[in-house]
Amino acid sequence: MAIQRLFHTLTELTSHKWSSKLIGSFTKTRASRWLLPWYSRAYGIRIEDAEKPLKAYQSLNEFFIRRLKDGLRPIDQNSAALVSPVDGTITGIGRIDDKSAIHVKGQNYTTDELLVSAPAFNRYRGGFFIVLYLSPSDYHRVHSPVTGTIIAKNHILGRTYPVNEFGLKHMSKVLSRNERLITYMGHLYGILSIVKVGAMNVSSIKYTNSLATHLNKGDELAYFEFGSTVVLFVENGAFEFLKDLCLGSQVHVGEPLGYWGARFQNAQKTDVCD
Repeated sequence: MAIQRLFHTLTELTSHKWSSKLIGSFTKTRASRWLLPWYSRAYGIRIEDAEKPLKAYQSLNEFFIRRLKDGLRPIDQNSAALVSPVDGTITGIGRIDDKSAIHVKGQNYTTDELLVSAPAFNRYRGGFFIVLYLSPSDYHRVHSPVTGTIIAKNHILGRTYPVNEFGLKHMSKVLSRNERLITYMGHLYGILSIVKVGAMNVSSIKYTNSLATHLNKGDELAYFEFGSTVVLFVENGAFEFLKDLCLGSQVHVGEPLGYWGARFQNAQKTDVCD
């Protein structure tokens, strides 16, 4: 418990935006490129998947926000599919209850807390949510999980607490206290909320340059400058997650998370994988 309290204190002291920006500034310098071989080995990054060879990246940040080679992330083209917007690990999945609350790692959040302002809060009552954690080894660009139109955006300033296992369990409500960049998309089955949550050492969350208003499923939406989390809110309706998705499942951009329609009725599963 003493060690846990120490980590908690240190995290509080380093969770300010200025400290993340300081670290972020260094990662954008040419000097940081000398860390690339160590960084890629330490986190087991598949450098062969990157768009360019390792030596072509001019800074640690440039490598971190790398694109992947064409064709590595095929997109499920079923119009009824909600696809993963990121490469990551599921750290929360389930129903949004009748009080618009979600439950992640023993803590309760409401959609109001995470969204602050939204086109229609009540749309998500009784709907679905999924939390996707991006580790330092993951690809850090965010893609559109549906084909649709961006109808609203919101940037919420906040702290930069870690959103890993320790942060979600032991820090108070990090998903609603951290900086968030939120995109609301109108699509064939309603309005989807895409919440991009900043984290420790995330110097910024940015939209893709020349972002279009209408996006096809799989189009690039945004990117993190160092690791974080994405939360999706899905309206209550004829939607179900795939039955083999659970806490700890790894997903990749373009893979289906679930489908609208009766085909997958009663297929949701929210327990920890065996």
